[in-house]
Amino acid sequence: MSRMAGALVRALLVLVLVVLPAALLPGVGADARQVVVLFALIAAVLTFVEYSAAYPSLVEFRYAPPFNRIRFGALALTVLMLTVILRGQFEPTTFALLAEAVGQVVGRAMDFPYSPVRLITLMLPDDTPLAQVALVRALAGMSYIVALLSLTVFVVAMRLGSWPSGAGAFNVWVNLPTFDPTAGGDVVERLERDARFNIALGFLMPFLIPAGVRFLSELTAPGALTGGQTLIWMIAAWGFLPVSLFMRGIAMWRVARMIRAQRDANSAEGEADLRTA
Repeated sequence: MSRMAGALVRALLVLVLVVLPAALLPGVGADARQVVVLFALIAAVLTFVEYSAAYPSLVEFRYAPPFNRIRFGALALTVLMLTVILRGQFEPTTFALLAEAVGQVVGRAMDFPYSPVRLITLMLPDDTPLAQVALVRALAGMSYIVALLSLTVFVVAMRLGSWPSGAGAFNVWVNLPTFDPTAGGDVVERLERDARFNIALGFLMPFLIPAGVRFLSELTAPGALTGGQTLIWMIAAWGFLPVSLFMRGIAMWRVARMIRAQRDANSAEGEADLRTA
C-alpha cells in the first residue's frame, strides 16, 4: 500500500508538470489543451506503473534517493520558471520581472562566441526580432542557472550523505535495471566506461540540441519551434538533459568505485584469513 501511494503521488506530480505550461500560458487553444492532457495522462500512467511495481524496469536509482528527486525537481523548477517568464510577457508581475532579469544577467554572461547560449539564440530564424532573441536568451540563462544549481545540490548531497550507501544497502542490479551485468567484461570497467560516455554526452548535448532544432526549423514552418509551450519544453530539455547525463555519469562512477572498494576489502579479508590459518 505504501508503494502504491507513493506511485500515485509521483504520477500526479508528473501530470501537473506536463500540464503546467498549458495551464498558465494565455492564448492556448482548447485543442492544444486536450493534446497536452492526453500526453500528461500517458506520462502519469507510465510513472504509476513503473513505481507501483516491486522492481523497476526503466527508472534508475529508484531505491537510492535523492537522485531522481533532484532530477525531477530540476525539471519542474526549470519548466515553472520558464513558464513564469513567458507569462510575464502578457501579465507582468514582480516575480516574473525578477526571474526575467536573473535570466538576462546569466544569459548575457554566457553569451559569447560558440557558447551554448549563443548557439541557442542562433537557432532562431534570421528575421527574429531583437526582443524575441533577448527573451530566448533570458530563458536559456534561467535554464542554465537551474541546471548548475541542481548539479551542485546533487554533488553536495552525495558528499554529505555518502550517497548511495548512506541510504542503506545498495543493490546495483535493482537500481540499474537497464544495465546488463551479463553482457561481458568486467562490471567495474563497464560502469566506468558508461560513466565517461554519459559525462561526455552531457558536455556535448548543449551544442547538439540547438543544431538539431535549427535543422528541424528548416523542415517546418518558420517559428513553429519557437512559440509558447514548444519553446519552454525545448529550452527545458536543453538545460535538463545535460545535467541529467552528468548526474548519471557521476552516479555510475560512484557505484563503480563502491564495487571496487568492496572487492579490495574482500580480497584483503581473504588474505588475512589465509595468513591466520
